[in-house]
Amino acid sequence: MLFNSIDFAIFLPIVFILYWFVANKNLKLQNLLIVAASYLFYGWWDWRFLSLILFSTLVDYLVGTKLKTENNQKKRILLLWISICVNLGFLGFFKYYNFFLDNFITAFSFLGTTIKANSLNIILPVGISFYTFQTLSYTIDVYKRRLEPTKDFVAFSAFVSFFPQLVAGPIERATHLLPQFYKKRHFDYNKAVGGMRQILWGLFKKIVIADNCAEFANHIFNNSTDYSGSTLVLGALFFTFQIYGDFSGYSDIAIGTSRLFGFDLKQNFAFPYFSRDIAEFWRRWHISLSTWFRDYLYIPLGGSRGGTLMKVRNTFIIFIVSGFWHGANWTFIVWGTLNAIYFLPLLLTKNNRNNLDVVAQGRVLPTLKEFGLMSLTFALTVFAWIFFRAENIQHAIQYISDIFKNPSSFLLVGVYWKYKTIIMLISIFVIIEWIGREGQFAIAHVGEKWKPVYRYAAYFVITLSILWFSGKEQQFIYFQF
Repeated sequence: MLFNSIDFAIFLPIVFILYWFVANKNLKLQNLLIVAASYLFYGWWDWRFLSLILFSTLVDYLVGTKLKTENNQKKRILLLWISICVNLGFLGFFKYYNFFLDNFITAFSFLGTTIKANSLNIILPVGISFYTFQTLSYTIDVYKRRLEPTKDFVAFSAFVSFFPQLVAGPIERATHLLPQFYKKRHFDYNKAVGGMRQILWGLFKKIVIADNCAEFANHIFNNSTDYSGSTLVLGALFFTFQIYGDFSGYSDIAIGTSRLFGFDLKQNFAFPYFSRDIAEFWRRWHISLSTWFRDYLYIPLGGSRGGTLMKVRNTFIIFIVSGFWHGANWTFIVWGTLNAIYFLPLLLTKNNRNNLDVVAQGRVLPTLKEFGLMSLTFALTVFAWIFFRAENIQHAIQYISDIFKNPSSFLLVGVYWKYKTIIMLISIFVIIEWIGREGQFAIAHVGEKWKPVYRYAAYFVITLSILWFSGKEQQFIYFQF
């Protein structure tokens, strides 16, 4: 079920009413309603894959229960590996089986050996990369004794399948989200209003920015050999704002929807395109995934505590795995490798934590130095996104080389005028994001001190723009991951 669909517009109010007006006096019933609503939400796409979520939930619940009473370290490790193998086994089969098979066959063909093997027509379950990592966080934290295993199977099922963030995050930690299912929840008007405001901004990002950028980005990338260098640059820029508007828009809607039901999810995007270096970018982009890899992979590998060789090794591992997490394609691995290359100089010179504050905090405009650093970081990010969006490595290389074939095309005003509407929308969007960069989301504090008539007028303009500029309904990009 898509957030930007009529189905969800009907589904959400019904669940909201049942949750607050029917099940509001019984915590167990509220949690059970969340489980039922979440399974309906996910099953709306394909009910057959509900069995995967249920099986994963059962395995990790039982493993967690057993870890509580088991003191033998070898048996504890075995239990942990059962959870890891089950969860990553499902993920590996559905997402990477054909990738490894095709590359295995290709590798042997270079050696002069022909291997016949049939690939499978596998449907990738929506959101499997997200809920797999979410439930794994529970098992790992219980194993490390950071978290007391739950006895409440309904609460645990609600944590694993919580519908607002089930299929595209944020990837919540059990230590943060699971305890919220134990506590009695009361309707908070201010929290609900803030949630509605965040949902509105998320829909604006998705429908007005991402979907309109997608139309042009897809056309340019799919026909890249037909266009001049300036148009190809615009195509890369359109995709840059498409993926940000699409993914951060989903996170905003997920977080806002959660607030309607009394839950707090962690911020997943913190205005990453205003970053002054790549290290800051990765502290602000897909925060829940970046911190997951940091805590469950990078630090256990030794992090940045060892010598130079270990730092380099761990950096490449974390970024390459992050790239591979996104999909079974070498383009994602190259994208991850590029970001590792960007990041390494900062790490090795110990400048990777220079920019921990909000850029130009308390000021209207950035300094010339800040603007230059933001521009450089943004350009590097756009370049890497070309590999992320390309169909394959050859397509990415061809796309980049075609950009520089005709430099004079960058001076042709008509090229940019053709896309004037979307460029105008992006410009307005960037200005609003810049103004609101110190909040949890861009319009978090818009109109707080205004008269109600002006505040609601601003919301009306945003709503009207969503309706006016809405086009063909587009699936969220990260559903494929």
